[in-house]
Amino acid sequence: KREVKYCKACGNFSETEICPICQNRKPEIICVVKEPKDVIAIEKLHEFKGVYHVLHGVIDPMEGVGPNDIRIKELLARIGQGRVQEVIIATNPDVSGDATALYLSRLINPLGITVTRLSRGIPIGSEIEYTDDVTLSRAFVERNKI
Repeated sequence: KREVKYCKACGNFSETEICPICQNRKPEIICVVKEPKDVIAIEKLHEFKGVYHVLHGVIDPMEGVGPNDIRIKELLARIGQGRVQEVIIATNPDVSGDATALYLSRLINPLGITVTRLSRGIPIGSEIEYTDDVTLSRAFVERNKI
């Protein structure tokens, strides 16, 4: 417990100054998450091969959390190193997560870097008749060509 600290690169929990993910993966794609437990959830998939950036929060004016209260400056510094090609924003699909995603995209897009957001829609195995209106509406907006 005494050995755990934040990775100086991504902000995830680590026993070393730079976490094993940041040490061993290419930094061309950064996945931005709200908190360290989101990294764990994504890593369980064994699909994502890039690096992470943990914000340690999201923009939430109702709670008094602004852009300067989370790790946005650190993200921009990483991007400024010139190796990043894509930033995936994987914040929660709620008002604060969406506000943070929009804010980040407005900062990053002018830099010529691709900014993407995880898609949303009807969960696999569920039935349309039991899907809430917002999720069903988002599923139509986020539909893919087959």
